Amino acid sequence: MSRKETGVMALALLALTLLSMASVAHGSTALPWREVLAALVGPLSPALGLPEVSTTTASIVMDLRLPRVLLAAVVGAGLAMVGALLQTTTRNDLADPFLFGLSSGASAGAVAAITLSGEVLGLWTLPAASLLGGLLAAGVVLAILRKVGSTHPEKMILAGLASSFLFSSGTNYLVFAGDQRAAHSVLFWNLGGLGSARWDNLALALCGLLLLWGFALKKHRHLDALLSGDDIAQTLGARPQRLRTWTFALCAIATGCFVALTGVIGFIGLMVPHLARSVFGPLHKKMMQACALLGATLLIASDLTSRTLLAPQEMPVGIVTGGLGGLFVLRLLLSKTTPH
Repeated sequence: MSRKETGVMALALLALTLLSMASVAHGSTALPWREVLAALVGPLSPALGLPEVSTTTASIVMDLRLPRVLLAAVVGAGLAMVGALLQTTTRNDLADPFLFGLSSGASAGAVAAITLSGEVLGLWTLPAASLLGGLLAAGVVLAILRKVGSTHPEKMILAGLASSFLFSSGTNYLVFAGDQRAAHSVLFWNLGGLGSARWDNLALALCGLLLLWGFALKKHRHLDALLSGDDIAQTLGARPQRLRTWTFALCAIATGCFVALTGVIGFIGLMVPHLARSVFGPLHKKMMQACALLGATLLIASDLTSRTLLAPQEMPVGIVTGGLGGLFVLRLLLSKTTPH
């Protein structure tokens, strides 16, 4: 890495660390830093000169806020990587999980569970329904592409938009026709939130992130070749059509894992790849690492804002990311160096 790239990564890592600590300490109830540190180190706190903490404080830190920070980091990193992969394979700088209906399908599955089935699988009902919805949306897109006999970028975008509109319409119908008492839960799910974070469900989000990381690491040279066009990529052994299909399928599975736990969190996958490419360039080996770090940092910062802006009331984190995303798109439109 160049000196500039190393400096940016170091600053991002420092910001991630500080924001993570702040997110554990602050929320509807602020906790003193020394008590937070004591809860984190546990039995070692007396040896470090830290105060004893109550069972309630330890539970808030270890069972509520720390899993939430970790979930925000994993999901933020994953959504940013999904956006980068989709932007590469479609050659569309505005591509993200929502453009292809992946998040709409996952949201429709969750809303169906809220309004129709109830908690038939207990705490895993919403994650399971959301994951199935995301996979169904991906299946619809792939079925459309198979019907038209092409995985060309423009065809993929149109198929994704069709899927997104279909599942969004289904979601709105379920909200209108279902139990109105569930409307608040549906609204919060559609705007995203990290309140469902628990130690026992972090593995689902982590699986999605590891799936993306392994794929990007293995295929980064083929993804780089795709930037030069299909003809050149073909000569370099990338097989563009097959690569696009596999990328989209894996992005769909990963997005389903993320949305299953957090609801729909927009614009992370749109903004972060642009920020990463502006410093690290378009080649994927470094750019994907930067996306993961910047995505984690951005979502933790957004979640901290959503919990403190109207404290003690918690605001859906999608409101914060949506506002940031709108400003970011305006900046792209008004900038003289708008990406092509």
